[in-house]
Amino acid sequence: MTAALYALRNGKSVLVIEKNGFGGQITHSPKVENYPGTLSMSGNEFAEHLLDQIMAQGAEIEFENVLSVTDNGNLKSVITEEGHTFEAHAVILATGVRHRMLGLEGEQELVGEGISFCAVCDGDFYADKPVCVAGGGNSALQEAILLSDVCSGVTILQDLPFCTGEQRLQDILREKKNVRILTGVRITALNKDGSHLIGVTAQHVDSGIEELVPCEGLFVAIGLIPENDAFASLAALDSYGYFDSDEQCLTKTPGIYVAGDCRRKGVRQLTTAVADGATAALAACRGLNSPA
Repeated sequence: MTAALYALRNGKSVLVIEKNGFGGQITHSPKVENYPGTLSMSGNEFAEHLLDQIMAQGAEIEFENVLSVTDNGNLKSVITEEGHTFEAHAVILATGVRHRMLGLEGEQELVGEGISFCAVCDGDFYADKPVCVAGGGNSALQEAILLSDVCSGVTILQDLPFCTGEQRLQDILREKKNVRILTGVRITALNKDGSHLIGVTAQHVDSGIEELVPCEGLFVAIGLIPENDAFASLAALDSYGYFDSDEQCLTKTPGIYVAGDCRRKGVRQLTTAVADGATAALAACRGLNSPA
């Protein structure tokens, strides 16, 4: 939507094709308090305001699922599952990512209401409360370090016999008195009191013994899943499946740009996503304005 806004303000006609709902992952955040200039808002409010903004500027909207994009030189064809083909001189791929989930009953209903994916975004909501972190890689350990500074207790739950994150991060966590690391355990159930998360059931893989781990928040850090394979012929992918593009948001195909969490990057936050949108749109406008 940010890419659409910048392209519209540069006098271009813009079609936004969305397969689910506008806003993506940010809509799972009940409160956003780290967006510059805004004291507090929900992710849904942010998405709705941005949608209103681009529609007021003249954006066209289609709710369809894009299957592929064909490069016809100066013209690109965007083909959807619904059987439609849209043509444009430039295409910005902002496909995002989806979080890998635990696959537990009631998990989806708790997203944003006890289950989170971002300590920077949501950690303060659990100040002085116990939380769990699912995962043992670098992302999970970094989340746990951030949470240990604000939460009463942090329990790391890793299904492998050991944490896979950097030893330096493990050493930092093992020195913290409010951090507990459990390896070789699998989360088998989410425990609720009404609609509130009160703990998780963790099963020790070797013994089969289960224990209840109290927590009011569960931060899931078991990986992200980009869905970029359909566009690999137009934009190179790295070994993790992200678009292999830098801060310029360019691809190997003239007229094709990428923006947001779908591309290779070190920081995935709301601010970096909207920054990519602006960068990609301005790059597209420069390409469209350049003499053939």
